[in-house]
Amino acid sequence: MKRQLNNLNNGPNIQKEKEIVMEMIDLYCRKKHPRHEVCMECQVLKNYALTRLSLCRFGEEKTACSNCKVHCYKPIYRDKMKVVMRTAGPWMLLYHPIYSVKHLLNK
Repeated sequence: MKRQLNNLNNGPNIQKEKEIVMEMIDLYCRKKHPRHEVCMECQVLKNYALTRLSLCRFGEEKTACSNCKVHCYKPIYRDKMKVVMRTAGPWMLLYHPIYSVKHLLNK
């Protein structure tokens, strides 16, 4: 069952997840691809992740994606996101401690 574009998830929990994902990808890109702005590869991953969150079938009741039984990411993006999480996760404690705690509590 596919969601229609006018039926996107835009609730507060999804918005928080989107903020956390954007920060993690931005942080990863700053650490791995030093530039003044996000590189094209990371921007594509960010857009994909935000789209998947908007279309999440669990909506406001979703848990962390790592705990989800439904893998909605294509395998290549799932692998890229794992690398981002492993790299940016520890840095998030330093740069964005509140996001880190919220993300850990969501698991």
